[in-house]
Amino acid sequence: MQFHNIKKNKSNRKAKQVGRGGTRGKTSGRGTKGQNARAGRKKRPEMRDIIKRLPKLRGRGKNSLKTRLLDAVVVKLSVIEEKFKVGEKINPQILIEKGIIKTKNGKTPIVKILADKEIKKSFVFENVKMSEKVKELTA
Repeated sequence: MQFHNIKKNKSNRKAKQVGRGGTRGKTSGRGTKGQNARAGRKKRPEMRDIIKRLPKLRGRGKNSLKTRLLDAVVVKLSVIEEKFKVGEKINPQILIEKGIIKTKNGKTPIVKILADKEIKKSFVFENVKMSEKVKELTA
């Protein structure tokens, strides 16, 4: 056996530090007196009070500049003239059935009809937005 191979039977036990010099003495890391120093303290988080004071509608976050209205699906008058007969009723449901437009997430979209040329037929429009020129042509 050599001197550098010798090991102790017991490790050096440090004395429990108490009082001002100790790490967990006197106030035991709780500062001094009052509600914060007591056992079982229950303090409300500050953020909760701040949030409570704010008005209920707290904005729309990242999407504040996005419009809430859905984009209208555009259908040209020339397409309607090809697919429909004179005096036929035109609404979003019928346009979906004929395959001119598709549903958006399982819902019928808002449809807007735009004029791209003069038409010779007359139609009955329901639940459809129209451009000013289409209103002139159909009137």
